[in-house]
Amino acid sequence: MSALELLEEDVRELIRLRRLDPARDDVAIRQLIKEAVAEYDERALLDGAAPLPDPEDAGRRVLESVAGFGPLQPYLDDPTVEEIWINEPSRVFVARHGRSELTPTFLTEQQVQDLVERMLRSSGRRVDLSTPFVDASLPDGSRLHVVIPDITRRHWAVNIRKFVVAADHLDDLVRLGTMTSAAATFLGAAVASGLNILVAGGTQAGKTTLLNCLGAAIPAHERVITVEEVFELKVPLRDVAAMQCRQPSLEGTGEVPMRRLVKEALRMRPSRILVGEVRQAESLDLLIALNSGLPGMATVHANSAREAITKMCTLPLLAGSNVSSSFVVPTVAGSIDLVVHLALEADGSRRVQEIVALPGRTEHEVVEVADLFVRSDGDLVRADGFPPHPDRFARAGFNLTTLLGSAVA
Repeated sequence: MSALELLEEDVRELIRLRRLDPARDDVAIRQLIKEAVAEYDERALLDGAAPLPDPEDAGRRVLESVAGFGPLQPYLDDPTVEEIWINEPSRVFVARHGRSELTPTFLTEQQVQDLVERMLRSSGRRVDLSTPFVDASLPDGSRLHVVIPDITRRHWAVNIRKFVVAADHLDDLVRLGTMTSAAATFLGAAVASGLNILVAGGTQAGKTTLLNCLGAAIPAHERVITVEEVFELKVPLRDVAAMQCRQPSLEGTGEVPMRRLVKEALRMRPSRILVGEVRQAESLDLLIALNSGLPGMATVHANSAREAITKMCTLPLLAGSNVSSSFVVPTVAGSIDLVVHLALEADGSRRVQEIVALPGRTEHEVVEVADLFVRSDGDLVRADGFPPHPDRFARAGFNLTTLLGSAVA
């Protein structure tokens, strides 16, 4: 047994004897490890035990093992790492600036399973043969997704999408080059005016970050209800109630799906509702809520603004055979006011590609759109469209001509 393994064994025994909780007693655990390292060094001098090559590094690695997430903890602590995933114990990947790289980290099957168990401990969720998938939040807000055999071929597949706070407000997105100042000013005014906004894009395009930034533009007096599969949104307002879905129990009962949460949110006196991601039939309940005069925002996976609108016209059909496109299409046209589409560029940057408005009209079950901002020669520029509800902008104290200028031919 190596010196590091002996030290870790000593620390774990001390934690058991002192009845400490590594997840809660951080200060006590750090002090215990410091004392254990000093005691081990002294014992190595007196008894001839194998010395620690670097006591400070040994203490850090033991802390990562007993109170953190072991070999993955350095990647969780690294602010440049956006996502971590394990395809098999010997193939651990990370993403930096939108690009993936294979790490030198090697794990065992048991280590992977132990790490997942430790990560799930604080969430109250589980993964087993009856529930081979799990989504959960880590204490720092990162999102964990795990799939186990026999859904996967052989190894546990683990994804950790870190909550990297790169932007809290629309101005931060301007600084990062995600959008122009003119677009940010307009979107801020649209949120304050109560327009319904759909944020679209692919995986890792920055949809949740943009939704958070849009949420920060909500007037401070409003009550916001957020609905998510797993907690990710962090709206910086004082009156926010957050809800997430729940898995079924071992008996198959107690599941709380997204659709139920959207309905429950309407009973909580919301001024505004935010849905982390629209995937299935909950889109119908969201559209009905938005159509009733409740302002809201949501994200959806789509490759363009127009594809996002098409998706919102088809997802509600999953709610039942009695839901028809003749009802859904005009409801989408009348409920959604703006669509913002983001994309992850080849260089790893995230940029708004277009902002389109829905004037509220349809023709042959196709929703009409108007371009407000589009990418031209790499720049986000003003197009020739105007948003709906100019009266709402006026009531909120905004002048659309000042915000958008004259239409561009």
